[in-house]
Amino acid sequence: MKIVIIGTGKVGYTLAEQLVKENHDVTIMDTLEDALRRAADALDVMAVRGNGVSSSALLEAGAGDADLLVAATSSDEVNMVCCLTAKNLGARYTIARIRNPEYNASIRELRENLSIDMVINPENATAVEISRLLRFPSAANIDTFCRGRVELMGFRLQEGDFVVGRPLHAQSAQVKRLSLLFCAVDRAGEVIIPNGSFVPQAGDKLYIIGRPVSLDRFFRLLGRYTPKIKHVFIVGGGKVSLYLAGLLEDMKMEVKVVERSAQRCRLICEQLEKTMVICGDGTDQELLQTERLPASDAFVALTDRDEENLIMSLYAMQQGVKKVIAKSNRQNYAGIARAVGLDSVISPKLITAEQILQVVRGMQNSQGSVMNALYRIADGAAEAMEFTVSPSTRSLGVPLKDLRLKKGVLLAVIVRGGQIIIPEGSSCLEQGDSVIIISRDSGVRDLNDIYRDEPVPGGGR
Repeated sequence: MKIVIIGTGKVGYTLAEQLVKENHDVTIMDTLEDALRRAADALDVMAVRGNGVSSSALLEAGAGDADLLVAATSSDEVNMVCCLTAKNLGARYTIARIRNPEYNASIRELRENLSIDMVINPENATAVEISRLLRFPSAANIDTFCRGRVELMGFRLQEGDFVVGRPLHAQSAQVKRLSLLFCAVDRAGEVIIPNGSFVPQAGDKLYIIGRPVSLDRFFRLLGRYTPKIKHVFIVGGGKVSLYLAGLLEDMKMEVKVVERSAQRCRLICEQLEKTMVICGDGTDQELLQTERLPASDAFVALTDRDEENLIMSLYAMQQGVKKVIAKSNRQNYAGIARAVGLDSVISPKLITAEQILQVVRGMQNSQGSVMNALYRIADGAAEAMEFTVSPSTRSLGVPLKDLRLKKGVLLAVIVRGGQIIIPEGSSCLEQGDSVIIISRDSGVRDLNDIYRDEPVPGGGR
């Protein structure tokens, strides 16, 4: 596909990097020559210097016959005009990054009037993901499928957990009765799709998928059930914090925000009546102690500096805070954090890239199975995808035991009507099913991509 990206900041660069890996024809545009040179030197892309609002610059970048144009500059208004101009020039599909909370109420009108096919808001999406983790603090990460009816959670195994040292097929009857599946394992950076003989070890990051109520019961059996979070301590008063505090207020949690900027503090106070706002330096240990950080149920570090977020989060862990979450856009920092026990590290740029990649794969596959969700798990080494089974899907009605799936692919859940099915050998796919696939590589664009090429006994190819 021919894709044009306007803006080479964190989101634009990360998106270009991911799309190049998937062999798309990518052109990037920016007004800053240094940013363009950095991207062009590191990635196999065409770089065009210019303003995305300019028709001539967009034409030079190829927007007139682009399959997709993504406007991800630092200005919401520029992004909106970019999309409108590109659509008028002939771009097939446009995506605008719009971050300002003031535009939230009129997003629908903006999309219709400015010919924007999709609006992405990295800060709001990040806040939603953090709110999920605070709702279920035992998990290091949570992804949702089928409108919340299925959840995928990752957590770190510890010495003494009953699943450690025992093959999955030999787990207790209580676990086997639950509607869940052990679907992936991250062991020292290697992703494993486990079978029944797999033996979990302490230190593994184990991913389980199933009904939310079954996952809740599993964590209770494991002894990891954490009481509901009531008090949340946030450092940093940016857009993510503003969105998050609003969500947490709706969840009846008490929220405390520490922010350096007096102007920003006033803005938060004006928009959030129930949130306590403290003007101060969140890296000051004396301030954190004075504001009773150790008494909080959760700590979230959301400043603009990844280094500060990680240091403050490690301090909060040292102080005994039960749930600690840090924002970090640098993948190498996230790896370091996880190595010292901080598993909940959130990256707004990666969340945004996932959303756009889902759209791209759906456009590639307009005649096949519809992709409804895409998540990167295990630090991007594996993917979890939700598809809707279409008439073109191969091997409908064929029992799974007769299918030959590619190595590293797991058919994890089938949702049929209101029924959540953890597949067995006798299970089969039917048109209209929602299917969740776990894959170790990024080669799955369609449900038909999960099969090996050789003929399947009892069914078509």
